[in-house]
Amino acid sequence: MSTATPARTVSAPVIAPPPTTRRPAVDWRIRFALLSLIWGFSFLLIKVGTEGYAPFQVTFGRLFFGTAVLAAAIAFRRERLPRGARTWTHLAVAALLLNAAPFSLFAYAEQTIPSTLAGICNATSPLWGMALSLVALSEDRPTRRRVAGLGVGFLGVLTVLGVWQGFSGLDFRGTAMALVASLCYPVGWIYVRRTLAGTGSSNLAMTGSQLLVATVELALVTPLFTALPRSFPVAPLLAVAALGALGTGVALLLQYGLVAEVGPTTAQMVTYFIPVIATAAGVALLGESIGWNTPAGAVIVLAGAALTQSRPRRRGLNGGGRVSRSVRRARSAVASGGRGQS
Repeated sequence: MSTATPARTVSAPVIAPPPTTRRPAVDWRIRFALLSLIWGFSFLLIKVGTEGYAPFQVTFGRLFFGTAVLAAAIAFRRERLPRGARTWTHLAVAALLLNAAPFSLFAYAEQTIPSTLAGICNATSPLWGMALSLVALSEDRPTRRRVAGLGVGFLGVLTVLGVWQGFSGLDFRGTAMALVASLCYPVGWIYVRRTLAGTGSSNLAMTGSQLLVATVELALVTPLFTALPRSFPVAPLLAVAALGALGTGVALLLQYGLVAEVGPTTAQMVTYFIPVIATAAGVALLGESIGWNTPAGAVIVLAGAALTQSRPRRRGLNGGGRVSRSVRRARSAVASGGRGQS
């Protein structure tokens, strides 16, 4: 799940294409709500999928069905795939950081932690992204508001984990995997921003190619760590198919359109709805229990993430706090952690 429009004309997945005069048939607010639901329910689908299949198998199925959806869209629009060994090499690294690794980590994490906790860990991506952007992006200067946001977000994470209880009842390994998965997104976007500039390919083609490479990566890795299933349970299989076709394929197409129509700043607000929907779905449909600290910590995390992405008002056209539109988009891209995400 990723929302971004990096600076300096970076050709990367889900970057806003040129504006079009054709008005979408469905209002962007409806598509925004649908995207929030799809990504919010993704963590429930991962949980159901891992009940019948190994984590790597769930990830492979997710990427396979997601790639199929984007391949159909690319064929329908007659897009050209990127060319050049260098471009495909960078796409392979981007696929690992933005798809193969985080998807697999979330699948492994949800074997031992609730889907609600996984969804909340995913919401830390903007915090990781802002922290990394201060180090990796030379044009990104820290402000009191953003540093405060990082502090508030970190406090929220400690609240979710119940640090005052000594992390009692918490599976540290699974939680750590979910947090590392959320870290992969901003790392991947920084890599994309620095390596995939000026490829000449459309953003849809780049996104589809990245998913294709991620699918190949999982096709190579999965047989090494898992055995072929002896049976194919229907419910987990349907969950994996929905996770790929909807949670990856359709979701990326929806996000692609939203970024093009309303811009990355508005589109990335979906990040704040995902943990709410993931928590509600996990409690209502899977019967997962949560303590008071889980929703309270989630609110604090989201408040911190909002602070890291907020911008002070410009005092004038030549004011000292002014930054270029491209720089602000780059910050927004990295801070959003690339997905979304799940």
